[in-house]
Amino acid sequence: MAARRTDATPTMSFYSHIESCIADATGDSFAIQSRTSIGGGCISAAERLRGTKGSFFLKTNTPDFLEQFEAEQDSLEALAGTGAIRIPRPIASGQAEGKSYLVLEYIETGSSHANGWRDFGRQLAALHRIPQAYFGWKRDNVIGSTFQSNRRRDNWIDFWREERLEPQFRWARERGFDPRGASKLLEILPQFYGDFEPQPSLLHGDLWSGNAAFDSQGQPFLFDPCCYFGDRETDLAFTEFFGGFSRDFYDTYNEALPLHSGYERRKTLYNLYHCLNHFNLFGSGYAPQAQAMIDELLGR
Repeated sequence: MAARRTDATPTMSFYSHIESCIADATGDSFAIQSRTSIGGGCISAAERLRGTKGSFFLKTNTPDFLEQFEAEQDSLEALAGTGAIRIPRPIASGQAEGKSYLVLEYIETGSSHANGWRDFGRQLAALHRIPQAYFGWKRDNVIGSTFQSNRRRDNWIDFWREERLEPQFRWARERGFDPRGASKLLEILPQFYGDFEPQPSLLHGDLWSGNAAFDSQGQPFLFDPCCYFGDRETDLAFTEFFGGFSRDFYDTYNEALPLHSGYERRKTLYNLYHCLNHFNLFGSGYAPQAQAMIDELLGR
């Protein structure tokens, strides 16, 4: 398990502290030789640290962000523990010199090999096939920078209503968007399931193309998770929201772990959560799309 440290002395520079954390976690001395900023994230700053014993990925934020980094570390460790799919190995998290941080294994990215997307579909299916005991998670976390309640539930529909959609609707109203039909949608949720009873799977939780890649050998890996135990269809649905996943990925996943009838309708229900979250994070541009999804689900 990766280390968690908060014991940097005031005289120790931030990067000296990071070097010490990496050395403690890996058992090898480490000295930073170069630092390269990595763009693409909208929440935390990110760097590649090149050093005497390889490279590491460093994320930093304000001190009060430590809990979110620790939650991400827990998610990475949970995914790694399944052995189903590659993730960056977490090295350490903590606070030093007025910053919180998370250090990860650095994975060199590349392009998919000939069967890379098929491998990805099989590996995600293997992750989702592992049975879990309940819906929820051992701790709350964030999706983007939005709080995500993972209170334990035995009923999936209750979980999706009360821990996912209801808070997003409430925050949307606080930001000036009062979706028509929201209450009706929450009332009729069971109608989207029929005789389908979702079973809890370990989910990545934020599975879009920006959080998936291929390594230098062409093998898939995942990062930036916000895990919980839930209906596996939610992971699949979000891969479709922004696109970017190969047809081979879906075909192979469905061969390995067939989707239940009704998924094509439920995926709109699941992606509504992400659309509302994007409204709450980024503003009014997502409101018309969210309203159209509600109207579609209500048969308007």
